[in-house]
Amino acid sequence: MNDDAPGRHMRAEIAAQPEVFAAVTARQAEIAQVGAVLADRAPRFVLLAARGSSDHAALYAKYLIEVLLELPAGLVSASTTTLYGAKPDLSDVLYLAVSQSGGSPDLIEATRHARWQGALTVAVTNNPGSPLNEAAELSVNIGAGTELAVAATKTYSATLLTLYLLIDSVRGGHGESVKDLAELAATALSAASDPVAEAVARYRYVERMVTTGRGYSSATAAEGALKLAETTYLSARAYSGADLLHGPVAAIDADTGVVAITSAGKGGEAMRDVVNTVRQRGADVLAVGSAAADMPASSRIVLPETAEEVAPILEVLPLQSLALGLSLARGGDPDNPRGLSKVTKTL
Repeated sequence: MNDDAPGRHMRAEIAAQPEVFAAVTARQAEIAQVGAVLADRAPRFVLLAARGSSDHAALYAKYLIEVLLELPAGLVSASTTTLYGAKPDLSDVLYLAVSQSGGSPDLIEATRHARWQGALTVAVTNNPGSPLNEAAELSVNIGAGTELAVAATKTYSATLLTLYLLIDSVRGGHGESVKDLAELAATALSAASDPVAEAVARYRYVERMVTTGRGYSSATAAEGALKLAETTYLSARAYSGADLLHGPVAAIDADTGVVAITSAGKGGEAMRDVVNTVRQRGADVLAVGSAAADMPASSRIVLPETAEEVAPILEVLPLQSLALGLSLARGGDPDNPRGLSKVTKTL
């Protein structure tokens, strides 16, 4: 491939994910050392702070914490600290700051304040030497390697895997559900190649897309919409399957492309009526996931089955490829989306 070809970095980084997963899972014992501290400190509540793609990773972690650890968890509004100067009592709170770069000023400031207010602060980043790591009491290295494309692919999925291993270790697990993930990712990328190309051909000229999922897969829907919006400039929105039927479905018609995340498990099964309703409205529905074959969709990308709580790590792979393909088909360069950079400087 031409070294200057549009999308070359994003393509390479999507393809690198099986290798990245193997490297992350090999560090399970290292990640579990931090998990052991968290288990020993026994927090009463968990707060998650993040921006952009990392915010979707934090949403995934929220489900993991609430379901696997049975702890209440919430997503931080960093501006309550950085703009409004709020100083809540965070005693016995675990504060997880998730940032691929570790350089977002608002997350750094909010993490410092959380530590001052009594929280156990943990930074999860792909940059061990970042200011966010210095601000937090503990840190976990994602270890995805340098990412050159602006759109996060391997760093996002590696963040999900790292968060899963961390949270699983708190409950005494050893990553059993992800031990074969690298091989499954390679299979998923290969199996999705032709269906993604077909989806690119169908969606090339649409102007509106909706992504939707339930449970753990809500994070995948959110990340998929972001990837489509930032690389193809389409109007792309993500909705919970439940929320989609409570109003936004009225805006869906034959001119709307819909991507439904449907993996085996309770969340995927809850999507069946959603897919059927949206399909009846005339929308072109692409079902993605290990339960996609059984969905009343227009087309499907069937992925290998895993434990439901780790399915989002695989689900996002074909959505990344779809965003790449649509960007190129529409004349864009997903390595350099207009107006974007790797680190968002917000306060």
